[in-house]
Amino acid sequence: MTKKPPAIGSLPFTVADGLEHGIGRGTLDGPRFDRPFHGVRQAKETHVSSDAPKQPRNVARLRAFEKRCAQLAVRMGVEDFVSHTSALVLHGAPTPRDWDGVIHISGIRPRNPIRIRGVESHRLSAREAAFTVRGRIRVEAPARAWVQASSQLSDVDLIVAADYLVARRRRLTTIEELRAEAVRMRRPRLQGVIDRVRDGAESGKETELRIRLVDGGLPEPELAVELFTANGTFVAGLDQGYSRYRVAVEYEGCQHAEDANQFERDADRWRAIGDEGWHLVRILNHHLEPNPQVAVDLVRRALLRAGWRP
Repeated sequence: MTKKPPAIGSLPFTVADGLEHGIGRGTLDGPRFDRPFHGVRQAKETHVSSDAPKQPRNVARLRAFEKRCAQLAVRMGVEDFVSHTSALVLHGAPTPRDWDGVIHISGIRPRNPIRIRGVESHRLSAREAAFTVRGRIRVEAPARAWVQASSQLSDVDLIVAADYLVARRRRLTTIEELRAEAVRMRRPRLQGVIDRVRDGAESGKETELRIRLVDGGLPEPELAVELFTANGTFVAGLDQGYSRYRVAVEYEGCQHAEDANQFERDADRWRAIGDEGWHLVRILNHHLEPNPQVAVDLVRRALLRAGWRP
């Protein structure tokens, strides 16, 4: 009896494996299989019920990227790994809009990673590998991936990604590890970037907002401010704010408007913050894009009214 590839029907496999297990070239090139990369096949998915819950667009995009990385993994050498911005994506870090244009993979010299369409290959200086395995995908260690990505990302994007990686509730790496890796990889310009990384931001947009405010000439806000009443009753956790001036600043994504229950909770929270004498500046996406000066001006006016002087 002809053996079937172990991945048949679910997982990706190489054309060579398919041929070895008795699947003909015509079948491999036919409509039964997807061909995500040269030399890779995967059985096409069966019809998904229309009753299945629809994933948010960003989640669906991430799942599609993870699938492509898993498909590519069967063609990668045993010592190759996903790296640079692609590794940051797999670790969950926020990245720019075009993050899934190609998959970055690396090998350590003298290794030459595969070079095929949809892949950007890198040869790294000889050193001990530090990748981790996520599912079937080998992924570069967070600190190394962040430093590698500095050749592709702006300073703001790097700070956004680093805030995510060092956040206490996930602690994928530390500021000290980022700093040491930047020295090891001879990227001196990153020391100034690392100086601006903070533990406490809950989202990429919160980090971007903080950076835009400081670059716009405002004081750096405190992060994760906890607000209590005079008798010690907890009122709210504030994303960022200026305790001296009783000004809170928060970025609000679309989930606040799309979820009626969430909006009601938020409205009660906003009222409670105001009752404690704080002014809450709510920043929406159109305040940051395309012109972040709009957000800076909103916060500046609130600070000036509260007594701040430049």
